[in-house]
Amino acid sequence: MLKIGVLGAGHLGKIHLRLLQQSDKYDLVGFYDENHENGVKIATEFGYKQFDTISKLLHAVDVIDIVTPTLSHYKCAKVAIKSGKHVFIEKPISTTVSEAEEIIALANQYNIKGQVGHVERFNPAFIAVKNLIENPMFIETHRLAEFNPRGTDVPVVLDLMIHDIDAILSVVKSKVKAVHASGVSVLSQSPDIANARIEFENGCVANVTSSRISMKNMRKSRFFQKDAYISVDYLDKVCEVVKMKEAPEVPGDFDMILQNAEGQKKQIYFANPDVNHNNAILDELETFADAINTNTTPVVTLEDGTEALRVAYMIIQSMNENN
Repeated sequence: MLKIGVLGAGHLGKIHLRLLQQSDKYDLVGFYDENHENGVKIATEFGYKQFDTISKLLHAVDVIDIVTPTLSHYKCAKVAIKSGKHVFIEKPISTTVSEAEEIIALANQYNIKGQVGHVERFNPAFIAVKNLIENPMFIETHRLAEFNPRGTDVPVVLDLMIHDIDAILSVVKSKVKAVHASGVSVLSQSPDIANARIEFENGCVANVTSSRISMKNMRKSRFFQKDAYISVDYLDKVCEVVKMKEAPEVPGDFDMILQNAEGQKKQIYFANPDVNHNNAILDELETFADAINTNTTPVVTLEDGTEALRVAYMIIQSMNENN
């Protein structure tokens, strides 16, 4: 079993600690939290071992799970990698693209593996349809959340939209050509609502909307491709696939047939892939252990996390130009 330590014991850090303690693939050694009082409270309440310095924790583990505020991801990753430890970094990978690129360079130099915590890649609804998404040409996503002060230190693009950016980049096999975006600050100093149109070199267009001041939560994506429409509800963990094929010469009584202006007939049919419910956070952590143990590529690489961050900043730049 891989020995793992957690940096950061805030809201998400506590979830990671609990899941890692349950995992059959890791031996949870302990954690370090910059807020010593908070660390003492968590160690007392849950029995995890608290380390009083990062260096002591690093010496005791094989893997470091970085769940600190985004501003410290780079600093934590740098010291962990230079200590020869594999790193799991919560999203976004870092504060800037240049920091992310340096993390990649260091990981290559020290021959360590890294994974970024883009958890929606492990959402069971997305997993159920990912292999059915083939060359989508139009994508629409809505990620709406009720207001929560935790996270308003960064723009909504880095807080929420980056989940959808990563998922989109994982299925569109083409480079981003252009971005047009706008955003509005309502309660925070940075935008709380953002909409972006991402255009790819292959002609695909993604229309992405995020809000953190919505009246209700919503996390939905729709993928349109030739002869198919695929929807993913990340929140309710359900998906739907609507496909079209050539209509039979003699349709059945219950066949759904559409005819276009040219007289071509298509049959519509529905596929509901099995959704195998899971704990997405546990899965992302355990697939990282598998990648380390088998010397294979992690599901969400450091490069993936960097590319999502790069596109996020293209969106932020476009918002700044339009505001």
